[in-house]
Amino acid sequence: MSQLEVNSIDKYNGNNLSVGSQLNLKSYTTPQRDALTSVAGDTIYNTTTSKLEYYTGSAWVQSGDTKVPVQYVIIAGGGSGGASPTGYGSPGGGGAGGYRSSYASENTGGGKSTELLAYVAKSTNYTVTIGAGGAAVASSTGAYYGGNKGTFSQFSSIYSDGGGAGGRLYSPATASNSGANRSGGSGGGGGTYNGANGPGGNGITGQGYSGGSGASYAQGYAGGGGGGASAAGTGSTSANGGAGGAGVTSSITGSGVARAGGGGGGSLSGSPGNGGTGGGGTGGASGAATGGTGTVNTGGGGGAGGGDSSTHGTSGAGGSGVVILRYPNTFSAALAGGATSSAGEQTTGSDKYIQIEATGTVTFS
Repeated sequence: MSQLEVNSIDKYNGNNLSVGSQLNLKSYTTPQRDALTSVAGDTIYNTTTSKLEYYTGSAWVQSGDTKVPVQYVIIAGGGSGGASPTGYGSPGGGGAGGYRSSYASENTGGGKSTELLAYVAKSTNYTVTIGAGGAAVASSTGAYYGGNKGTFSQFSSIYSDGGGAGGRLYSPATASNSGANRSGGSGGGGGTYNGANGPGGNGITGQGYSGGSGASYAQGYAGGGGGGASAAGTGSTSANGGAGGAGVTSSITGSGVARAGGGGGGSLSGSPGNGGTGGGGTGGASGAATGGTGTVNTGGGGGAGGGDSSTHGTSGAGGSGVVILRYPNTFSAALAGGATSSAGEQTTGSDKYIQIEATGTVTFS
């Protein structure tokens, strides 16, 4: 096969460039394409999709496709921590909301590779749902409660599941620490009481990690931390509450921001568990019974309630979710039906992005 290597080519006649035979662009499979070091304007033939594709500076787009290539981060609402009564054991922290991402080469939740872009039609209303964080719970004498699971977030047909609820005090006889609401996008932390160690809830593959276990110690009781998008919640140690799992740091808005951290576990007589990086609330402890609230629009899990011989534990609520969309700056997005964005549409390089914080619809033009 002949090979042409030149620094420049001038026009042949008028405004036309004449080539004596068909022009065959370099061919790559999708994995080979993604391994390239590309700059805006690079053009290839993709043998996986059988399409001509060009690079915008942040994403590969199929040439001639009238649809909008959208990269996304979709985070559900975080779960709230559990709560405990006076003088009893300690509950677990809330799990972070499920985290899904198709931006650049960043991981999605649970350590999985980035998802595929969403190609959406112009002039079409697409549903956007922003998940609410699980509501805080307050305990009372002799009664103990698990937290509440967060609710899902959605863009078009792509869903993230709400964070798992923090576990209440664990009783093997009744399996009171378990239940469907314990698992979620990331799992809630396990609770503990009187030598019964509650396991953490499970996370969803591709969305988040599991919560840590609670345990009893000679010094007292401590709950496990809620799972985060990039790490599992840790189990309690030496009567100290387990830390919430860390969230994922994304640059979809142009700078790195961590989101979807798990809530910290509570402690009866030790130190509370720290909230996971990315909006997780800190657990409560003796003398500071109220768990920290997950940060809004991060899907952070709420911290578990603490408690001591005279104080009832109150948990922290989970943080609300968020939907962030990024697309070439040749397109624009409009919100309707109650959807809002505090900063509105922003431009970064050759792309635009919009962070959506309330439920409604989005339309591209």
